[in-house]
Amino acid sequence: MPDRPTGSAEPGNVLAVTGLSRAFGAVRAVDDVSFTLSAGGSLGIVGESGSGKTTTARIVVGLEQADTGEVTVRGRPRHGRARGRAERLARAREIQMVFQDPYLSLDPRITVEAALRETLRLHFPHLDHARRIAELLDQVGLGTRAADALPRHLSGGQRQRVAIARALAVEPAVMVLDEAVAALDVSVQAQVLNLLADIRADTGIGYLFITHDLGVVRSVTDEVVVMRHGRIVEAGPTAEVLAAPDHPYTRLLLESVPRPGWDPDRIAAARRALAAG
Repeated sequence: MPDRPTGSAEPGNVLAVTGLSRAFGAVRAVDDVSFTLSAGGSLGIVGESGSGKTTTARIVVGLEQADTGEVTVRGRPRHGRARGRAERLARAREIQMVFQDPYLSLDPRITVEAALRETLRLHFPHLDHARRIAELLDQVGLGTRAADALPRHLSGGQRQRVAIARALAVEPAVMVLDEAVAALDVSVQAQVLNLLADIRADTGIGYLFITHDLGVVRSVTDEVVVMRHGRIVEAGPTAEVLAAPDHPYTRLLLESVPRPGWDPDRIAAARRALAAG
């Protein structure tokens, strides 16, 4: 097993994941996964389909239960399922998730303003909702003109900004972004990634990026964890891991990115050799 963060809930870590495992029948989707996210930091979990990265994210958020292991936020363990409405809301204020397809995560029947107001009503019933909604829309670069729009009247990038605003509404310590820009055009991806960088600088929120895209990892994360078959095979500072990867799988991911001189036959041979090993 490679050197990697221990997952201990040390001071300065907003999120600590220790020894997570999750099996579905005979398949170990997550196998002894540990990492930490520093306050205000940005950590990428990268791997191909079936690597276990999304299952790990769902366990962190609370959408899946681990068979073993622990998730700690700000030093507080998140054991089992939340009991009662107050605990569910408290957990939601710790970690929020932004999904790949914002259209599926937004109610198509209600306006942007109504979606944000509903979230604020649940978590901050005594807040000045109108003022906070205006602040959130401004924070994600939409402005109040988008408030009356239904999701179907917005572009993909605008819908993702709404999803980000809704996540920010509860003032979470950690935002998990599961392939959050994968469905967007390249130019829109860049705009949303720049927006997320600005939000992190302004708020100190921590990001957990789940992605297969090494370009996203390179541009917006400080640390990276590489997963294969449910296990961490490499971890460390993003710049160092991408510049000089130690594990053959990390090297294969980097070499699989099309560029001048790219040889798909050589990549396929390397993939077969790795599978055989």
